[in-house]
Amino acid sequence: MEPNIYKTEPTEFTVVKGKTYSWCTCGHSATNPICDGAHKQLEGMPFKSLKFTAEEDGSVWLCNCKHTKTPPFCDGTHNTLKG
Repeated sequence: MEPNIYKTEPTEFTVVKGKTYSWCTCGHSATNPICDGAHKQLEGMPFKSLKFTAEEDGSVWLCNCKHTKTPPFCDGTHNTLKG
């Protein structure tokens, strides 16, 4: 099963050093790119959130296509996808 391509561009997201965030890996979250637990409501969904802790205060670019090789951060893979 492939994740849903939420959109083919990243989201700039402000993080706080030491805070842990849950990135959506399924692409069905209403609060993309942050997980809202939608994967738990979809039958047969093999995905779960990916937790990450901010190393410093600031902005990061989070992947929305769900195909990045550097999750949860955008690596430009969206440029090669249709969605």
